[in-house]
Formats: sequence, C-alpha cells, structure tokens
Amino acid sequence: MGSACLILFALSCLIVGSAARPFYPLPSKVAEGERQPLQTSRPYNIAHRGSNGELPEETAAAYVRAIKEGADFIETDILSSKDGVLICFHNVTLDNTTDVAQHKEFANRNRTYVVQGINTTGFFTVDFTLKELKSLRARQSFPYRDQQYNGKFQIITFEEYITIALDATRVVGIYPEIKNPVFINEHVKWPNGKKFEDMFVETLKKYGYKGSYLSDEWKKQPAFIQSFAPTSLVYASNLTDLPKIFLIDEITIPTQDTNQSYWEITSDGYFDFIKNYVVGIGPWKDTVVPVVNNYLQPPTDLVARAHAHNLEVHPYTYRNENMFLHLNFNQDPYEEYEFWIHKMGVDGLFTDFTGSLHNYQEWTSPLSSKDSNETSLLHKIAVMVSSYERV
Repeated sequence: MGSACLILFALSCLIVGSAARPFYPLPSKVAEGERQPLQTSRPYNIAHRGSNGELPEETAAAYVRAIKEGADFIETDILSSKDGVLICFHNVTLDNTTDVAQHKEFANRNRTYVVQGINTTGFFTVDFTLKELKSLRARQSFPYRDQQYNGKFQIITFEEYITIALDATRVVGIYPEIKNPVFINEHVKWPNGKKFEDMFVETLKKYGYKGSYLSDEWKKQPAFIQSFAPTSLVYASNLTDLPKIFLIDEITIPTQDTNQSYWEITSDGYFDFIKNYVVGIGPWKDTVVPVVNNYLQPPTDLVARAHAHNLEVHPYTYRNENMFLHLNFNQDPYEEYEFWIHKMGVDGLFTDFTGSLHNYQEWTSPLSSKDSNETSLLHKIAVMVSSYERV
C-alpha cells in the first residue's frame, strides 16, 4: 500500500507542475462551472456537416459524434422550411439525404425550380412545414459509407444545432452557412419584410453569439458565419461583428448572387474589398492545388495571397476514402493533413472525418523536450498505477 500511495503522490505532483497537455484523460484543471476553452494554437478542426463520414449528415447524432471526436467547430448549412423555421440541411431538395420518396402523402410535392440558374426537380425544403420535415428521416447519401443508421434520425433546426454546441462539456464553436440565400429569399417570406439573413443573425444573437474574431466575447461562444454569396456576407456585417468566411466554389461556377467569376473573386483587388467584411476564405481544395489524373500539380499562390491580405484560409473538404485521396498521399489521410497543414499552411480544414484529423493533430502537436519528458514519465507512472489497480 505504501508504494502505491507514493506512486500516486508522485503522479499528483507531476500533474500540478507540468505545463504539457496530459497524454491521459485527467480531471479538468479549470474551475468548477467553467469549460475547457477553444484551442487557437493550431488549424481548426471543422466537422463538415458533423461527423458525416460515419453518420448521416447534419443530424444531432453526427454533431454529437464530432464533438466527442475532438472537433473545434461543428459546421452546418442553414435553409428554411415553408413556415420560415431555419433548419440544418445541405441540399435545397430532400431527395438524396432523406426518405421523402417513401412518404406517399408527399408525392404531389415534387416541383421544378430554378436554383443558381439551373432547372432543378425534387422535393424542396421550402415546400414543407417544419412538422412535415420532422416526419422524415435522414439517410446516408454516399453508398460506400455506413448505411446502418438510415431512418433513425430527424432533421434538426438551427436552434437545436446551437444547443448541441452549447451543451458540450468544453467550448465548441459553430460554423453555420447562409445557404442558397437567393433561392430562400425568393420562396420564403417573413413578417415585417425581414430577410433570410435577418432571421439567421437574430437566431445567433438569441443564443448569445457575438464579438469580433478572437475577442474575449467570441472565445466564450465561438462562431463563424460562412456563405458563397458575398452580398449576404456584406449584409450580415451590418447586423453582427461575428467573423465571416467567404466560400469559394470551383473554377467554373460563378457567385450565385453577383455572377462573378472565380478569377474575379480571387483577385488581389477583390481580396482588398472583401477583407472589410470577412476574416477568411473557404476555397475548394482542388482549386488551391490543382489536380490532373489524380495527381497534385504545383500549388497556386492563393493561400499566400490570402494571408498577405490578412485573410485566413479554411479549405474544404477532406475525406478518408481512397477515391478522394490523391495518389500523392498513398491512400493515407494523415499524409494529406501533413501536406495541407505543414506545407500549405492553411488555418482550418473542413473534414468529414473529425476523429482522423484530431488524432493526427494530437500525435503531431509540437512539444518541448521538457514537455516530452514529462509526458513520457506520466505514461510510465500510469502504467505502474494500473498494475496496482489490477492486483
């Protein structure tokens, strides 16, 4: 008993004296009632639609899993129901990620609308009330991903999504997108002439989200507002000082609201303009580093130029499946993370596999020699203590 107590005493002293992040889960060092703060010392782990590589996208289960796996931010797309309730859903149509086709009562809801200049046919969120949307169940849209959770989870609202982040045991940021604002404002009307963007920001304010990037207020409840529509970002800038990210689509797709080309919105002149409203850009990664025959080509200067304009760069989307891993990375997602974080120097990554990015960053986080020695000693002591516990 005496030896065990001595070991436990040594362990306690080490924990108190060490500045290193402990290798093992240990009681929180923060005061009771406080939460572990958001890390800001390495690129953000952004859970793209939750942990949607494992669970149906944008569901409560996908967001809870992402938080458990170490996400810094949980990302979502915000659309609207027919009755003006903001929901978490990626596509303007329900066809690919819900069981709507199995609901005979909705068979007459099939419509064709123009979405970003293209005639699109399907079951649109804007033609369903929230109650009707809640009767649907989510499904995994990618056939090569786990299908066992199909039919188990509901569509969630913007407010339900926010509650998931606020209920986490540590500070977890949110990263909602003003999705397809031109289409939503055309088909959904709110009282007093309010727009989609007004309702979006009002929801954030209702739950206490405020503050400029990295301010004390922001760090308490971190949030980025993202959109592919620059006019929505400019409009939202007049409503809140929360940081905003300008999403950039592939080279062939113009902006949905201003019809500007990729080349125009990635020019130095445009960066000089948009930096007055946003703190960063979110480009598709294959436009940052072009790909030919599944091999990376020499990188563009997009990251360097964005940084020169004091804009962060959060590319999308990182996926573990071999079909998404370019041959340079030898079917190894960790090699891809190594390239983008340490060679390209990006500031955040949208990933479908939050746990993989978190594990990579934990295993490669730089530690001083002093910290490494302490972590190694902590490991040895934990092993010794566990042997006594088994006896």
